[in-house]
Amino acid sequence: MASKGILKKQPSRIPSSAGKPPLVPPPPPPTVVFGRRTDSGRFISYSRDDLDSEISSVDMDYHVHIPMTPDHDPPMDDMDPHKQEDQYTGSIFTGGFNSATRAHVMTDSRGSGGHVQMSNAGSTCMLPGCDGKVPRNNRGEDIVPCDCDFKICIDCFNDSVKSEGATCPGCKEMYKNISWEDVVSASNEAKALSLPSTMGPGKLDRHLSLVKQSNHNQSGEFDHNRWLFETKGTYGYGNAIWTDENGEDDNGNIPTGHPKELVAKPWRPLTRKLKVPAGVISPYRLLVFVRIVVLALFLMWRIKHVNEDAIWLWFMSVICELWFAFSWLLDQLPKLCPVNRATDLSVLKEKFETPRPNNPTGKSDLPGLDVFVSTADPEKEPVLVTANTILSILAADYPVEKLACYVSDDGGALLTFEAMAEAASFAQLWVPFCKKHNIEPRNPESYFNQKRDPFKNKVKSDFVKDRRRIKREYDEYKVRINGLPDAIRRRSDAYHAREEIQAMNQQREKAKAGGDEIIEPIKIPKATWMADGTHWPGTWLQPSQDHSRGDHAGIIQVMLKPPADMPIYGGGEKSPIDFHDIDIRLPMLVYMSREKRPGYDHNKKAGAMNALVRASAILSNGPFILNLDCDHYVYNSLAFREGLCFMMDRGGDRLCYVQFPQRFEGIDPSDRYANHNTVFFDVNMRALDGLQGPVYVGTGCLFRRIALYGFDPPRSKDRSSGLFSCCIPRRRKGSASANSEETTALRMGDFDSDDMNLASFPKKFGNSSFLIDSIPVAEFQGRPLADHPSVKNGRPPGALTVPREMLDASIVAEAISVISCWYEEKTEWGTRVGWIYGSVTEDVVTGYRMHNRGWKSVYCVTSRDAFRGTAPINLTDRLHQVLRWATGSVEIFFSRNNAFLASSKMKILQRIAYLNVGIYPFTSIFLIVYCFLPALSLFSGQFIVQTLNITFLVYLLIITVTLMLLALLEIKWSGIALEEWWRNEQFWLIGGTSAHLAAVVQGLLKVVAGIEISFTLTSKSATDDEEDEYAELYEVKWTSLMIPPLVIIMINLVAIAVGFSRTIYSTIPQWSKLLGGVFFAFWVLAHLYPFAKGLMGRRGRTPTIVYVWSGLVAITISLLWIAIKPPSLQASNQVGGSFTFP
Repeated sequence: MASKGILKKQPSRIPSSAGKPPLVPPPPPPTVVFGRRTDSGRFISYSRDDLDSEISSVDMDYHVHIPMTPDHDPPMDDMDPHKQEDQYTGSIFTGGFNSATRAHVMTDSRGSGGHVQMSNAGSTCMLPGCDGKVPRNNRGEDIVPCDCDFKICIDCFNDSVKSEGATCPGCKEMYKNISWEDVVSASNEAKALSLPSTMGPGKLDRHLSLVKQSNHNQSGEFDHNRWLFETKGTYGYGNAIWTDENGEDDNGNIPTGHPKELVAKPWRPLTRKLKVPAGVISPYRLLVFVRIVVLALFLMWRIKHVNEDAIWLWFMSVICELWFAFSWLLDQLPKLCPVNRATDLSVLKEKFETPRPNNPTGKSDLPGLDVFVSTADPEKEPVLVTANTILSILAADYPVEKLACYVSDDGGALLTFEAMAEAASFAQLWVPFCKKHNIEPRNPESYFNQKRDPFKNKVKSDFVKDRRRIKREYDEYKVRINGLPDAIRRRSDAYHAREEIQAMNQQREKAKAGGDEIIEPIKIPKATWMADGTHWPGTWLQPSQDHSRGDHAGIIQVMLKPPADMPIYGGGEKSPIDFHDIDIRLPMLVYMSREKRPGYDHNKKAGAMNALVRASAILSNGPFILNLDCDHYVYNSLAFREGLCFMMDRGGDRLCYVQFPQRFEGIDPSDRYANHNTVFFDVNMRALDGLQGPVYVGTGCLFRRIALYGFDPPRSKDRSSGLFSCCIPRRRKGSASANSEETTALRMGDFDSDDMNLASFPKKFGNSSFLIDSIPVAEFQGRPLADHPSVKNGRPPGALTVPREMLDASIVAEAISVISCWYEEKTEWGTRVGWIYGSVTEDVVTGYRMHNRGWKSVYCVTSRDAFRGTAPINLTDRLHQVLRWATGSVEIFFSRNNAFLASSKMKILQRIAYLNVGIYPFTSIFLIVYCFLPALSLFSGQFIVQTLNITFLVYLLIITVTLMLLALLEIKWSGIALEEWWRNEQFWLIGGTSAHLAAVVQGLLKVVAGIEISFTLTSKSATDDEEDEYAELYEVKWTSLMIPPLVIIMINLVAIAVGFSRTIYSTIPQWSKLLGGVFFAFWVLAHLYPFAKGLMGRRGRTPTIVYVWSGLVAITISLLWIAIKPPSLQASNQVGGSFTFP
């Protein structure tokens, strides 16, 4: 292999410091790969010492090719860490199944004057007249030889040692180290606490952003704070209390383990539970009980009193009413325990970002947070919307060194890639501008388009100038992004023409050399070219082999490298805005497109999210994950902190996720089709928060990474509850009752004797040792602070204040391997680990699995909306969206995720809520029948009851009044408006008679006939009509889903006319039956009014096909009715019989 320029190092138990592998000079042209065999059996490039691991697997060739360029040398084991950074910050990493992993070195079209995180230049020497660069250590920090932090380059340091008596030019104190090598080694000696584990020394050193322990700080002095947590001492108000080795105090008593100072310390929680006032919730529960009793009595009365004149009408109505009562009960019971919650951000800052004895500098002790943004099609999901979402994340109010943003482009489009590069460039100005002037919201499009006064509460004198400049920069940024499709197309055409000319010239030369006169035409695949003149490894504009939407290599590009540990303040001459006192660091930004190959089931969005989980575990390994759709941006910059308040509070280690409500922009003021969905997000979700937690709704959700890995919650052994645990006291059991594959998760050890079994992890998580080693690290870093005796399973304060480990090419190469299409084979990804496969509503199934293991979730409603997105306001798009949700619910009902099969760890009311999720689409069958009953009643002259007696009317009145009172009380404790509640009721019937029915049919076809379900991606784009932002609302796009509700409208209108005519011209008019039928017909038409209004369009125009189909169906039903019951000659003499026109 040496002849090919590839150096391989076999796994060895000998420490890497024992020696270095021999170097073989590469032959020209130089393509050198320095690699070793990883524990997962692949050869990858490594620029650092070999790392040991306990797990190995099959051997596969796995290389990282890093071509040499004049400013990019081959990596060496002793390479400067900043040269190691060059390997990934300026390269696109690609690879996959049966293909080499390559690092494509890219030229920076932005020049060398970019952001500090987009270039690798260090700080400038502080001596006047010197523009030398200050070297940095292996953590990306500037190497400073003096404690005064005076930055000096190597040449100036050597001059000061020789000529100035080794004194610092800044503070005039003597240097502690007069040799530069000693200064570098002292700078690299900064250590931190290691993870408490019994897995052996050195196993987690390379992934834990906490490195080995040391009781001495950088200056060599004794570090009392570390000694405090490394010994058996405990902490109080700055005091250390030492316990004897035998665990007894001076009096021979066994201590409790908590000093009096600690117990007496005032402790403030991060969150509070605000119960609904008793004056509201008690009448609400009483009305629910009353309505249940009245419904039971009414149904019993209906069953006993048969309508002998129209048994078929009576039978259909009773069946429908029984189902409606059952469906209402499933929906109502989980609403009995609503709660509200509040967070205290001041306490969060005090605990995690305030100087304390264990954190003297006040550096942030918050855990890492990885934000996932998923997109699939740049045509349906505009790249400008996605790029602005990225900008809002980068500008969020969270420690920049703890935040990482990952963009998953499941379409592998160059347009998305270059748009993300433009966003990373514009973020250099936008993010510091938001920090300087406290901008809200931090999505530039939303900020500049808001209608309120932008100068309100702004006091800095340069705000107007800065805003004007940033607005101009944003306009130019929008123009560049809008021009990207044409630029990519023109660039690709130019390069393709050059390739064709070169190929033609080569063919002519060969023809001349061989004497051939006939030249065959050359067909060269038309590639898509990047700006640096190389082929785009993803999807091409004209799909070709290995470059189509379902067939391309995996791609990873670190667009913004991990920031430095210390703040970097702006104020340079090149900056158009004054940022002299603003930290200009940016969070890490990574573009990723997982590998796709024909013959593999890539599992749509769920597969993309699982690829993000694995890649992020290797690159940043934040213990918490926030996932957002590409059109959901951060509207509240403090939202991340509010979500972390729940996770880091006492008992927060048992929370699997924090769900935020979805809020939407661009909805018409009347909200014709209930796009805001406030009844679900403000009523149902608040109610579920009082049980085991809200369901996961696909976006705006903060996850605990360890819960996504399929682990049980901590202390699950003493939390296993019975079926009716919410109604009766819980019984202690020695073991969980559910041990099946679906209900038994991986164990998470709470104590040293219950450590995770790493030997079984390759079968569950795959063969990546990097990924496996990161699991216990994420679990430890996600624990709440152990700052109170009641906090169980906590971590010591100050443990996460150490710098993050730097990335290198080997780590990025490992990330490429875990996003390949073959990685999930024979693992539990998608079945018990990560997002669950097998449903188009993978979000609900994933949340259900976590609740089924005993995890809890909470609902975080912030005073200012946390996130905002877009929703389809067009009727057709809205119906297709509801169809997708209902289809997923039908799939859940017919799968093993049915709540009937839930474990005993799930509470009974939570089980009922999940059961309703799978059952509600089937209500459409009974709803369709019930909507036709008024028309059938008017056509036949009969009613669902034989006579409208007082008993029936009293029951009907009580049921209606209790429903209205319940609605008013729900409005009271949830805060929604009455109009929103009514819009939800209207669209419930519209969706139930259209999309839900189609979902049931599709679900049955899939279960019975095996026909796969396909759904349409919801469009995120807005209308092009600049004169009316709601022009899309009036656009009529025909779909077959419109047929059932349209037929219902026409049949009921015809039936009303027929009923009035029959009654008027009847010998003995039956006004009671007419009023009953007309009342229910108007009830149906009132609910379908938004649907009918949507069909009229802006100017009352409706597609002709609508009338054609509706007329044909109406005529067919009329003829069928005449065939079933033909009119007789004596009909006119019968009471309420048929009629003839005079």
